[in-house]
Parts: sequence; structure tokens; C-alpha cells
Amino acid sequence: MVPYVVAGVDGSAQSLTAAAWAAREAGRRGLPLRLVHVWDWRPRRQDGADAAAGRHLARRSVRRAEERVRAACPDVRLQNEVVEGPVVPALVEEAGRAELLVLGSRGLSGFTGFLVGSVALGVVAEATCPVVLIRADEDAADEHLPAPDGDASTDTGYRDVVLAVDVADACDEVIEFAFEAARMRHARLRAVHAWHPPGPLGLGSGDIGLVDEPAQAEEWLGFLKAVLRVWRDKYPDVAVLETVAEDKASTVLVRAAGGASLLVVGHRLTERPVGPRTGPVTHAAIHHVGCPVAVVPHK
Repeated sequence: MVPYVVAGVDGSAQSLTAAAWAAREAGRRGLPLRLVHVWDWRPRRQDGADAAAGRHLARRSVRRAEERVRAACPDVRLQNEVVEGPVVPALVEEAGRAELLVLGSRGLSGFTGFLVGSVALGVVAEATCPVVLIRADEDAADEHLPAPDGDASTDTGYRDVVLAVDVADACDEVIEFAFEAARMRHARLRAVHAWHPPGPLGLGSGDIGLVDEPAQAEEWLGFLKAVLRVWRDKYPDVAVLETVAEDKASTVLVRAAGGASLLVVGHRLTERPVGPRTGPVTHAAIHHVGCPVAVVPHK
């Protein structure tokens, strides 16, 4: 089976923007792009005329997305299909066959962030391939550094790829995705770890020398560099900047992702009695970060 990038499209402005981003990513990866519209037809609720109208709207959504992609990336190899829903299970099934799934999300006016719907959250929580969420107002130039005169440009280099790393639970799948994203873009990878100073009750007999906060920061930076050392060796052409910050992880990520081309976070796939969901850090990132967010699943 030939791998491909999938973009979920529904005719909305945000899905058209996501399809254009997915086309650029498919080009970077040298993969075909598959446009998928999920038609949630339920015979008990719709008569034949309703079904025909719904089928027509579904095909029109796919055609609009194809026109947008052809205009933005005429050389991309393109497939399209209308599949029957429900939407979240259908997109999760598509993700199981894809290298990457791209979905749109409405941007919040007035401040940076996403208004993430139940479909996007449901897919992110269950998908077994990386899912990238794209704001409705994302443009190709947003991935690139500004031109020398300050204007937006697609002829300049890419902005940083930012990687969220928990040094106590670093995950190879997430780190590899970020290094590959940086390599394909010839971008710098900025790895970020958030830490908190231990309280008095959390200090052990060997921790007394770390009470000084600058020393703690240096210690965490050393841990982060150790985690990434093997990946630096594997990707010698990727420039890496390791940074640590004392604050809540969600706050650190939102701040670090400002001006990035992509934020990469992990999502642990676990069986939960209350159903699949994202962790608090990933949840905060996909709601409050302005750049595209790649959520990479791992065990």
C-alpha cells in the first residue's frame, strides 16, 4: 500500500485551508494527498430526496477542496472520496491507513488559538496516526520567516518546528516526527521542556544541591540534551536548540509556539473507562496555540 496524507473536508473555510496545508505537506513528503468527505447519512432520518441532496453537497465539498488544492499545489498527486459516517469513526478509520491526517479548526478571533469542535477532538483522541490541526486563517506564508522588509513571504526559510518534551517520559515516535518535520523544512528544531522546582516534601537526601533554581534549570537542560543526543546523531543536518523553562507545561508551550511553523506534541493512547480523551497539556496546546499543531499518538 502506498502511504498518503489525508485531509478531512466538509466545505467549510477551515477545511479548505487544511486541504491546502495538507497539499503542501504531501509535497514535502513526496506523497499523494487523499481528500475525504464523510457523509453521515442515516436512512431512518432522511428520505430519498434528502439523501440525494446530501450526496450532491458531499461531492461539491470535495470538488471545492480539489480546486483549492490544484490552485495551490498543481503538482500534487490527488485522490478524493466520499465515505459514509458517522464522522469520527470514519476519519479514525482513514487515519489507520494514512501517514498523516489533517483537519481544520476555526481560529478564535481576538486572540491566538483554536476553537476545536467535537469531531476534531474525537479524532485526535482515537487516531493511530499523527493528526495536524490547522486554523482557518493559516496561510502558506505563515510557515515562513518574514522577508527582510518585514513582509510575508514564501521564499524565505521556515520558522522553527517546536517539540514538547517531557524528559521523564520522552517518546521516540513524537521526537522522530518532529525531527523529520524539521528536516523536510530545513528548519531549526526547538525542543522545550517545562519544569517545576520540588517542594520541601519532594526533596530527597541527594536533592539538596538542586535547591538553587539556576542549578535546577541547568540540570533539566542536561537531561533534555541527553534525551536528544541520539536524535542529533541520527539527524546531523537538523539544527537543534534545547530550552527549559520553569512554569506550567501548557503555558510554556503556548509561549514557545509563538512564531513557530509547527508545534509537535504527544498523545498517549490508553484504554480509559470514560472513553478516549487528550491529556491536559495536549488539550491546552490544541486550543491555545496559533500555529499548526501536530498531535502524535504513542503507546
